[in-house]
Amino acid sequence: MAREQTEVRELDEGSYVMIEDTPCKINSYSTAKPGKHGSAKARIDAKGVFDGKKRSLSQPVDAKVWVPIVNRKQGQVVSTDGNDAQVMDLDTYDTFTMRVPEDINLQPDDEIEYLQYEEQRKITRS
Repeated sequence: MAREQTEVRELDEGSYVMIEDTPCKINSYSTAKPGKHGSAKARIDAKGVFDGKKRSLSQPVDAKVWVPIVNRKQGQVVSTDGNDAQVMDLDTYDTFTMRVPEDINLQPDDEIEYLQYEEQRKITRS
């Protein structure tokens, strides 16, 4: 799997973290002071990169968590068919089919930017 392990204290807003085996982008990160009988705790609110669901995580700051390695890549639209587009990666020249969000209008030969984690892909910009 394309992920690495790190401590919770090293995370910050805008970075990625695995919550419930799903790559999520951190929206907010806050810490609470250590109490009388425990260590400092961190609360993370995040949104799933590929499914858009909100998730939260509360862990001690010295706990280990998985951080997904999400790649930002460039592609070119080969053809479109309704809500699907056939895209060619501009680095590897691999072609694959992606779901196109409703708010993005693509035409053949358009260049796009997309996120990829393992076999999941999402268009971020056209």
